[in-house]
Amino acid sequence: MNAFVRGLRPAPAPSRPWLGALALALALVLAGCSAFSRAVKEGDLASQEQKWADAEAAYLRALAADPEASEVKVKLGKVRQAWSEVVLAEARSVHAEGNLDGAMKLLVRALELNGDNVSARELLSETLDARVAAGNVALKAERLQDARAEFDAVLSVAPDHAAAKRGVDGVQVAWARRWFTTGGDLEKSGKLGNALVAYVRADQERVGATAARERAEAVRQKLRDEVAFLVVATPVEDRAGAPDVAQRLAAGRLASMLPTKLPLRVVTEAPEGREGVRLDLALERVLPLQVVEESQRTQRYLAGNRSVPNPRRAGFEGKLLQSERALEDVERKQATALREYLRMQAELNMVRVAAERCRERERRECREALQECGEAARETRRGEFPSECNPSRCNAKSCVAEELLLVAKVAASLDKEKALEAALDKAEAQRTEVQRHRDTTFREPITVEEPMYSEFVFDVQLHRLTVTASVTAVMRDLLKEGQVVAPNTHDYAVVHEDTAHKGYDRYGVLADPVQLRNELELRVEVGDKAVADLALKVKERFDAYRGKRVEDARRGMVRPGAEDVVETAVRALLLTADGPPQDILQPLGRARGLNRPETLVGL
Repeated sequence: MNAFVRGLRPAPAPSRPWLGALALALALVLAGCSAFSRAVKEGDLASQEQKWADAEAAYLRALAADPEASEVKVKLGKVRQAWSEVVLAEARSVHAEGNLDGAMKLLVRALELNGDNVSARELLSETLDARVAAGNVALKAERLQDARAEFDAVLSVAPDHAAAKRGVDGVQVAWARRWFTTGGDLEKSGKLGNALVAYVRADQERVGATAARERAEAVRQKLRDEVAFLVVATPVEDRAGAPDVAQRLAAGRLASMLPTKLPLRVVTEAPEGREGVRLDLALERVLPLQVVEESQRTQRYLAGNRSVPNPRRAGFEGKLLQSERALEDVERKQATALREYLRMQAELNMVRVAAERCRERERRECREALQECGEAARETRRGEFPSECNPSRCNAKSCVAEELLLVAKVAASLDKEKALEAALDKAEAQRTEVQRHRDTTFREPITVEEPMYSEFVFDVQLHRLTVTASVTAVMRDLLKEGQVVAPNTHDYAVVHEDTAHKGYDRYGVLADPVQLRNELELRVEVGDKAVADLALKVKERFDAYRGKRVEDARRGMVRPGAEDVVETAVRALLLTADGPPQDILQPLGRARGLNRPETLVGL
C-alpha cells in the first residue's frame, strides 16, 4: 500500500537555474534602488540645511547608481547654483577687503559651480583688470617680480587677456634693460665674464629689446682675445732654396689648419705676458727622387688542348678493382661455408645410420624376448611368472645417446645451411656490384681533352716619385723666453708610384703607360703634410693650456654664482667652445638663470 501511495505522488519539479539568476538580479536592483533613494534623501536633507558640499556629494552618488535620473540632475544643478551664489557673496566681501588674489580664486570656483553666473563673471573681469592695473603699477615702480606674478596669475585664468600679455612683454623688456644695464656696468668695471653672462641673459629675456646680442658678441670677442693662445710664427728659413714648399709653411697656412671655433691665434708678434708658443721653422731640404725598378710579370694564356687519361675512369677502375677483390673474398667464404655444410651433412648421415641400426637391434632383441616369454609361459604352470617375461628385456633407452647425437647434428646442420645461404646471397650481391662498376667503367672514355695553358713573361717598369721635405721646428713657450729647446727635425715624404708595360694582344696583355703625378703637385702636398703635423703639435700645446684653465673653473663650481668663479668659468668655456664641459656650463647657467647656457660660447 505504501509503495502504491508513493507511486501516486507527483514527481519533484525540475530545477530552474534562471529563477536563481532572476532573484539575484532583483536583489541587486532593490539594493541599487535603496542606495539611490538613500543618497537622494541625504542630498535633500543637506540641501535644506544649506550644506552644499554634502548635498553635491549625495546627488553625485545617486547619479552613480542611476545615471538617467533627470530629477536628481535638476536638484544637483539647483544646489550648484545656490552654492555659486554663496561663493560669489564671499568673493565680494574678500574683494572689498582688497584681497584680489583670494577674490579671484573664489570667483573661479563660483564659475566652476555655475558657468552661467553673470555676476561672478563680471566681478572676475573687474578683478582681473584690477590685478593687471596692480601689475602695471609694480612695473612702473620697477618691482618686476611682483608685476610678473600679477600678470602670470591673470593669464592662468584668462590666457587671452590682452592687457596681461602686454604686461608680460613689458616685464620682459624691463628685465632685458635691467640686465643690459648690469652688463654695461660690469663691462666698465672690467668684469667681462660677468658682463657676457648679463648680456646673454638680457637677450634671452627679450630678443631685440636691447643691443645685448651685439654687446655680447663684442665682449665675447674681447674675452677670446684675452684668453687666446698665441702662436708666434716667424718667417720660414728656406735653407733648401724651395720657395714653393716654404710658402706652404707660412703663418697663413698654419692658421688655416687650426680650428676656427677656438681662441687659437697665429700671429707674427705677441705682447708680453701672454700664453702661447713661438714657432721657428727652417726648411732644411727638399729632395725629389724618381726611381725606375724593372720587374717581370707572367700572363697565363690558353695554348691548346691535349689528350690525358680520364681521371674519372681511373677512379671507376679503382672502385671496380676493389669490388672484384671483395668478390673474391666473398666467394672464398662461400666455398668455406659450402665445405662445412657438406661435411656436416656427411656426419649427419653417419649418425642417422647408427641411430637406425641401434633401433633395429632393440626391436630385434625385444621380439626375441617376447618369443622366449611366450614359450616359457606355455611350459610354466598356472599361477607362476616366468623370468623370461621380465619387461626390462624390452628397454627402449639403450639408443638415447645415438638419438641425442642425431638431434645435435641436425641443429648444427641447420646452422651451416643458414650460413651457406647467407654466403650465397652475399656473393650474388657482390657479383651485381662488380657488374655495375664494370658497366660504369666501360662506359667512361679512356682519355679526355683538357686545355693546355702556358705563361707569357713580360717586362714591367715600376716608376716611383718621392718628394721628401726635412723641416726643423723649434717651439718655445712665450712665458719662458730664456728656456733652451732642442730643435726637432722631421722628414715628411710623399710618394706616388705607377707601373708601365707594353701591350701584347696575342696574350691578352693591355698596354699600361706610366701616369706619374707632377713633381710640383707632390711638393705642394709634402708642404701641406708638414704644416698639418705642425698644427697638430700646436693643438696639443693648446689642449694642455686650456686643460689647466678648465681645472681651475671646476674647482670653483661649489659656488657657481660668485663673480670670480663666473669670470674663470666663462674663460674656460670659451677655451672649450668645440665641446663645452657640462659640469661647468650647466651649474653656471642655473646660477645665472640662463635658458640656453651654451649661448655663452656662441652656439
